[in-house]
Amino acid sequence: MRKTPLALFLLTLATGAAAADRSDITIYRSDDASLFANDGSHAQTGYAMVREPRSLNLVAGVHDAHLAGLPLYLDPEALSLQFDDAKTTVVSQRLQLAQGGVARVSDLVGRKVDVLGNQGDVILSGMLRSAGDVLQIQQGDNTVLVHDYVAVRATGDVDGGTRLDLRVDAPRAGAAAAQLSYVTGGLGWRASYIGTLADGSGCRIALQSRASVANRSGSDWHDAQLTLIAGEPRLDKPAAAPMMAMAFRGKAADLPQQSTVGDYRSYRLPEPVDLPDGTVSLLPLYAPKSIACERTALYETGGGYQPPQPMTQPSIMVDGPTNVVGTLTFRAFDSLPAGYLRVLARDDRGAAQVIGESRIEDTPKDGEVKLTLGNVFDLRAKRERTAFHVDREGRTMDEAFRLTFSNAGDSARTITVREHPSRWRSWTLASSSLKPTVSTADTLGFAVKVPAHGSATLDYAVRYTWTADDQPQ
Repeated sequence: MRKTPLALFLLTLATGAAAADRSDITIYRSDDASLFANDGSHAQTGYAMVREPRSLNLVAGVHDAHLAGLPLYLDPEALSLQFDDAKTTVVSQRLQLAQGGVARVSDLVGRKVDVLGNQGDVILSGMLRSAGDVLQIQQGDNTVLVHDYVAVRATGDVDGGTRLDLRVDAPRAGAAAAQLSYVTGGLGWRASYIGTLADGSGCRIALQSRASVANRSGSDWHDAQLTLIAGEPRLDKPAAAPMMAMAFRGKAADLPQQSTVGDYRSYRLPEPVDLPDGTVSLLPLYAPKSIACERTALYETGGGYQPPQPMTQPSIMVDGPTNVVGTLTFRAFDSLPAGYLRVLARDDRGAAQVIGESRIEDTPKDGEVKLTLGNVFDLRAKRERTAFHVDREGRTMDEAFRLTFSNAGDSARTITVREHPSRWRSWTLASSSLKPTVSTADTLGFAVKVPAHGSATLDYAVRYTWTADDQPQ
């Protein structure tokens, strides 16, 4: 993970803010697919800030202590431990990174263990003081180093992950409460939307908005207070399962509290949640909402490219796609964090089926959300050039096209056509068989009605003009 000005500021600000009895976790949005993959592995990507209460059994004076069970991908430079008793101080700290089986043995430091030999016999028993290729075992006043061993046995569970070794100066012995704050990878979230289209000829979509929170960090959290950050803070430093879904049927009061943090949106969940390692949890963002929408069968060629001089080569910019694309557009009812929207429609049996999935970018309230659902099965297009002529002396270029659309379906369809004359920036519409619905500096738009089991054509021509200074070579 990484230490950034943003991370340090928030870390300092929130160190004392967590509830005394639970962890407080701020998770940033992540677009990395490995966090959400159902492959049971850990993932180093993602970014989260964690504040969690800890209790250590200390002895009076300067001595060594350990905190185990930390996530696998901590940022050592953004880690802080502060005791509630200001007189108890951390002299130094060292992060022991998890590295396979040796790291698991290291998690037993400070516990009574049995060291086993080849036959499963106990070679030595005592308190484990350090681990690695050589074990350091304390037996009373004696220290024994063990070079060759097969296994280490201990009673109870073994905390996995990374371990923090501390040198502490305590004024008195006993249990000491502390606040541990750190930045880690392996945690991330993105929005997850499901939109169900209403039956009938109109367009309305019932939108469910949820937060998909992934934990692939190697650690579990229980009853954690969760805050989700939407937006894209700059994080310069590179980042050092089975699925779990929860349905939501609560009231508006049970939804996250939306606010702002600097230039970004934050969502604070009203109730603590569990984040077991190797899971993706689905948590509510907004109550379900019915929204007016617009569906379009779109045929589009070209783009907004403008060449440095008129393109007079006859062989370029001739062909177009043969497919017509289905799109869905609606206005954001509130701030919508980036994520994926799965659009459902009911079939003739009333069962909801997926008809497309597309990504939503961060969209402010009332912003336009436009989704590409896929190719329309019954519609096809053919684009052919019917005329092309260049007059270099007159500094003009004429080009004409015919677009033919066929409809194999049982219902008439209207196809929205978007053409982008891109041979030069100066052009005019010379003729067209249909009146354009859109005419801008780089776009011509038409609405072509295609009957059921029939076809329709669109003919249009454009003229490009240029000056002597723009004359092509």
